[in-house]
Amino acid sequence: MALSVRDVDRFEALRPRLEAIGYRLLGSASEAEDAVQETFLRWQAADTGRIEVPEAWLTKVLTHLCLNQLTSARARRETYVGEWLPEPLLAGDRMLGPADTAEQRESVSYAVLTLLERLTPNERAVYVLREAFDYPHREIAAILDLTEAASQQIFHRAKKHVTEGKARTEIDGAAARRVVDEFLAAAASGRTEPLVRLLTEDAVAVGDGGGKVPARAKAFEGALAVATFLRGLFKPGKAKRALVGGSPGIHVATANGDPALVAVLDGRVVGIMCLAVTAEGITAIRSQANPDKLERATRLWASTDHGDPLFTAF
Repeated sequence: MALSVRDVDRFEALRPRLEAIGYRLLGSASEAEDAVQETFLRWQAADTGRIEVPEAWLTKVLTHLCLNQLTSARARRETYVGEWLPEPLLAGDRMLGPADTAEQRESVSYAVLTLLERLTPNERAVYVLREAFDYPHREIAAILDLTEAASQQIFHRAKKHVTEGKARTEIDGAAARRVVDEFLAAAASGRTEPLVRLLTEDAVAVGDGGGKVPARAKAFEGALAVATFLRGLFKPGKAKRALVGGSPGIHVATANGDPALVAVLDGRVVGIMCLAVTAEGITAIRSQANPDKLERATRLWASTDHGDPLFTAF
């Protein structure tokens, strides 16, 4: 069925919100885009004149598509090479969605997106719709074909899991940037001790290479192990330069609302290291190097001016 210009405009007005929901549900920008496009095809085939509230109808269709995707994704990730991490989004990406409240900002942080992987698809959907988009439980129940009481119970359970996983004291942006600057200086020093002092005792470092870029299959755990890994990572070496095709420039940026180091080579983002900075120190370092999960970041990077890199890696 051909859509009228008005119906196309109605959908396009909601596309950014739908993409933001899809991204939080799936942890992948490319998969979110595909889910939103499939939602458009369903909209195109529907009798739109009988749809009273387009946003509710489209959100329900998108959410169920994402739930199906999450179910199949669990099976695929069992065969994924190495650790699986969400696709990071740089500041300014509209897919990050609303950031008016602390809850909305936290719901798209890299740490929370990683924690959401532990939830069931239904828990993830209820948490995202309630926490990030402030849907009332009555509407969430209608979207997911639940009772309102079930929606409330699922939300409390999901929020408990996420809160327990983030039992750290957050710090403001200025303080976080000072820690990042100290981290860069320590990493560039070639010494382990300055890095250990910046990390919490239970710090972890994990990388996602997707089988396309070398990455350790298991996380580094503990301040000393993480610091030793970082010292080796930033140490100059011909093998590393040959692996990536040169020496990437390192920039400080923001990814998913958190401080991040972005490695750029010939205009292409080849790695994003997201730092979980708390009042206790850096608790986690999550590095995305899978080129399939850096394409969107590369496009956004190319459209803005970031100045010269702070230093050149290896």
